[in-house]
Amino acid sequence: MPLDLRALTVSGLQSAFVDAGYLTGDELATSLFLALSMKKPLLLEGAPGVGKTEAARTLATVLGRELVRLQCYEGISTQQALYEWNYPRQLLALRRPGKAVNLYSDEFLDERPLLTVLKSPERYVLLIDEIDRADHEFEAFLLEFLSDFQISIPEIGTLKAKVPPPVILTSNRTRALHEALRRRCLYHWIDYPDATREAEIIRLRVPEAAPEASRAVARAVLSLRQRKVSKAPGISEAIDWARAASLLRGEKGDWPLAFRKTIGAVLKDGDDLADLRDDLDHFLADVCAE
Repeated sequence: MPLDLRALTVSGLQSAFVDAGYLTGDELATSLFLALSMKKPLLLEGAPGVGKTEAARTLATVLGRELVRLQCYEGISTQQALYEWNYPRQLLALRRPGKAVNLYSDEFLDERPLLTVLKSPERYVLLIDEIDRADHEFEAFLLEFLSDFQISIPEIGTLKAKVPPPVILTSNRTRALHEALRRRCLYHWIDYPDATREAEIIRLRVPEAAPEASRAVARAVLSLRQRKVSKAPGISEAIDWARAASLLRGEKGDWPLAFRKTIGAVLKDGDDLADLRDDLDHFLADVCAE
């Protein structure tokens, strides 16, 4: 049953996240609670793979809403985030015989993520993913949008959300964000979990994995991150590795062999695999023996 925002509590939100397969911890649950209660965007920062996007996805699930994701990238324009007129459809309409057609009606308007959420804010959670990949011009536009949740379409007029939608922004911190955008949002930093916490996450998401396998994977990914591999494994890779090894091991196999055969689930760079190759058997034996 979706959470009722009018009766929201930190503990209730945290429990709902666990039921949906996401361990928030007290600090993240509190940040999410405050963002929803104060109707302010929440900026989540952290390394790739720590669960920022998954937090937004889970929030939509527990609220019983759809997630609308605006994936940022270098060169993204305001038009790509808001709306575009469908010119081919307009041209076809002009060629059809019959009564006059309003070329600037919803029939010819292709909604993009921000307009979609603006028109029905009670239906959606808005995820603005990897805002640090966009340029400063787009960031300035986004700051204005988040200030009043309205846009102007010259051919139609001004559209404004009746209530602010829940908004999550994520950043991998590849560049510094403008202070004005940070001030507009509440903030939370998500770090990699420790081995004990990560084992709990793996057990929650991969219940078929044996407890010793979950602990071994958690120790292994922690060690790999400390080795400063070029592509540090995220939590999702740890989950995939535990699931893959559990599928491959069966009832008679041994965990080190299963982990070796499924290493591509967690290390996804040729140089990283080459650097670990000579030491792999010893590495896996150590993490499985603890």
